[in-house]
Amino acid sequence: MTEIREDDVEVESCETAFSGYYRVDRYRLRHRLFAGGRSGSMGREVFERGHAVAVLLYDPILDRLVLIEQFRIGAFVAAGAEAHLDGAFGPWLFEIVAGIIDEGETPEAVARREAMEEAGCVVGEMEPVCRFLTSPGVTSESITLFCGRVDAEGVGGVHGLEVEHEDIRVFTVTSDEAFRWLAEGRFANATALIAMQWFRLNREAVRRKWLAE
Repeated sequence: MTEIREDDVEVESCETAFSGYYRVDRYRLRHRLFAGGRSGSMGREVFERGHAVAVLLYDPILDRLVLIEQFRIGAFVAAGAEAHLDGAFGPWLFEIVAGIIDEGETPEAVARREAMEEAGCVVGEMEPVCRFLTSPGVTSESITLFCGRVDAEGVGGVHGLEVEHEDIRVFTVTSDEAFRWLAEGRFANATALIAMQWFRLNREAVRRKWLAE
């Protein structure tokens, strides 16, 4: 990672261009160049939606994952507007539990709250995975990712908060079946892809750890 100095980026101005369900800020700035000196003054818009948490729910006893499926407006627009996608995905995506971190909340607390709201699951031990930027060219959003231990027995149905217009189908799959889906490209959500790739590498270690506790 490149070392950051205080004067690396000069923010000339920042104003809110739009404020609604989310916010868009408009920046004018200059930054240092790899070859030396500074860039010209440039304008950039940043989509502000806060920071989020995601948690891959795993039952080490049953060796099953708890996944969700829900409608996403971005996927709907992308699938309809881009003919070259050729049916790569639709507006309903396979995902893992996730939610926005509100002021004063910890990532761990949000993960536990969202697991109950979206999947009806109580999370026990949690294994930190990573923190990553979702699309740093356009948004400041980061996601803190965990793997959380749950009891998947009897988990399923439709969950979510009606006030937030959530309609979330909850289901479980074996780890091996989820790995097949990963290989077949059935996960189009980037957070789920990152979580599943990590889980494919770390399932045995996590399972041994949790079963030994």
